[in-house]
Amino acid sequence: MITTTNVTLDHYSNSIRDTDRLTDLQSITFGLYGEVGSVVTTAKKLNRDGMAYNYRISITEELGDVFWYFTRLVDRLKYNINDLVKSPFCKKQHSILLVTDILSSPLAHIPITEDQEFTIALTNLGQSAADLLNSLQANEDTKEKLEKFFLNYLFTLKAANISFADVINHNIEKSTSRFLQPDISKLNTFDGSFSEEERLPEQFEIKITERPNGKSYLQWQGVFIGDPLTDNIKDSDGYRFHDVFHMAHAAILHWSPTFRALIKHKRKSNPKTDEEQDSGRAIVIEEGLSAWIFSVAKNSNFFEHQDKLSFDLLKTVKQFVSGYEVEECPLALWERAILDGYKVFRQLKEKRCGIIVGNRINRTLEFRPLEK
Repeated sequence: MITTTNVTLDHYSNSIRDTDRLTDLQSITFGLYGEVGSVVTTAKKLNRDGMAYNYRISITEELGDVFWYFTRLVDRLKYNINDLVKSPFCKKQHSILLVTDILSSPLAHIPITEDQEFTIALTNLGQSAADLLNSLQANEDTKEKLEKFFLNYLFTLKAANISFADVINHNIEKSTSRFLQPDISKLNTFDGSFSEEERLPEQFEIKITERPNGKSYLQWQGVFIGDPLTDNIKDSDGYRFHDVFHMAHAAILHWSPTFRALIKHKRKSNPKTDEEQDSGRAIVIEEGLSAWIFSVAKNSNFFEHQDKLSFDLLKTVKQFVSGYEVEECPLALWERAILDGYKVFRQLKEKRCGIIVGNRINRTLEFRPLEK
């Protein structure tokens, strides 16, 4: 019996259409060719690193990227992806093709009876990608080349022992999380069921000052919180003000075990939540994440004049917080939290003091200079 994910090829195509930020056809064709190369690279890494390399996760992601570019190319060329499935799979054309998790039948009712070695399947996939690219550059009719590429793609799925359903579902989640702005009214607040003293405040103002000794001090509601900080490095870089990033996490992501600890709003009424989400390890994770992003930001002028972050950076962020409640937050929201946090950081670094205004309702963080 064939099991399915109830996702059709049409549904996938419609789901990822709005994630396309590319402006021209050439970018899509080059992207497709490059992603096929990335699939080949996963095979090289498997041979080189063996069990030390997380092959299944990597190739599932790379095959998803290949299919994203292929689907976008098909759409841009005004074809219907269902019409590209031809013999040798079946004699009867199916108007609606359902994705499955069966390795020998990636599409419902269309079994693959031929077996190919993985290296042969990869070689054929690469060759069909090159043929497709050449055909497009020569302005030839590409339908036959598209059909051939899709055929070799499905052979590669089977040879790699990877479920098409896993590929599709992972890519939809990845693409929409990265490129579509979330509906903030539907996002988890993480602490809505707790009492006010255990929730992150809906609005907060944190006063930050710097004294002649070079240390920065935080005040909330007129009370000093946390420890005075210096940059703790030979060459001053402003890291003494890094608590701004925790405030950005709290205001925009509705998550920050570090900020909860600073203002003493840990969710102690639920020992499990307190231990797993608000205590030592979670704080270390957030501090480590902030320090790593800071090391990247230093080499990019602290993200000044940037309105987007690299996908590799955002993927690493997701790996950092895996297993914690904040992993529910889409990558687009993480991007906003990081960029807005660094905007405020740059202002604070320049002025050396100010008030940080957080608003969880609107998911915003702003800088306000101190009145003289």
